[in-house]
Amino acid sequence: MVRLDLGEVVLRRMQEKDIEAVKALIKEGCEGMENRLILHLLTRPLALFMLATLSSILRCVLHSFILALVIPVFILIIYLKLTIPRSVGILGSSRPYWDYVGSSYHADTEPDLPNPYFNQAKLITNQEKTRRRKKAKEKKTNEREQVDEDELKERAKVAGEVWVADSDAEIMGCVARDGWSRDGVCRICRLVVQSWYRREGLGRLLVQGLESKTKQSGIRRVYAHVPFPSRVGEAFFRRLGYRLQGETAGTEGEEEDEDYEEPEKGWLGFPLTKVFVKDL
Repeated sequence: MVRLDLGEVVLRRMQEKDIEAVKALIKEGCEGMENRLILHLLTRPLALFMLATLSSILRCVLHSFILALVIPVFILIIYLKLTIPRSVGILGSSRPYWDYVGSSYHADTEPDLPNPYFNQAKLITNQEKTRRRKKAKEKKTNEREQVDEDELKERAKVAGEVWVADSDAEIMGCVARDGWSRDGVCRICRLVVQSWYRREGLGRLLVQGLESKTKQSGIRRVYAHVPFPSRVGEAFFRRLGYRLQGETAGTEGEEEDEDYEEPEKGWLGFPLTKVFVKDL
């Protein structure tokens, strides 16, 4: 565990040069998630009943108790491994695959997210460094944009935004605003913090910074999908003021049906995520 100074963290949009680092971070955050989801699905009563029925049939055909028990489970695990990423996406996003290039389009022109720990002197220094980086890459960027400008504009409209926590050119965490949206509603997803920097407040800083930005753009409600077996994720969002969809917020006359968010579902319609909501 590395002691982190949140005052030195810059919350900025992901740029094209950050894509590989963010992909590696997302891969780290997904480790174990699929296995937990598969275990969750396999232990549902209906799934256990179907596996027991199929095993009984195979036992009569194969005349082997072990093979009749192992083969259905093995086939189901392979099936779920292949279909879960396509059906639920990764880390709460509405799509299974993310357009990183589209998300990074004109990211260098976007202002940083607010960081209440940030020192003003450090802010000025980092702004100067950013200007130098922009000048150094100006020619190269212009050449690429002349070729792909129209295509990237269209992709950026639906790609969503990825924000990273950067300190001394190291990407320590990320959070994304999904490209899916309704009027006054948005969905945050793909919240990942490097294992070395967890439990230091970085995840909270990323989410609260993105909430502040979305509120300024007129968003009044934020959704977050948490994988069903993740009690740590549930506790994290509850501490930030989110509530499980369907729970009352303590106000009378509250309307939940108008902006109801459907949880992601997998094999046999089993829910794979819990939907948490926060009114800004």
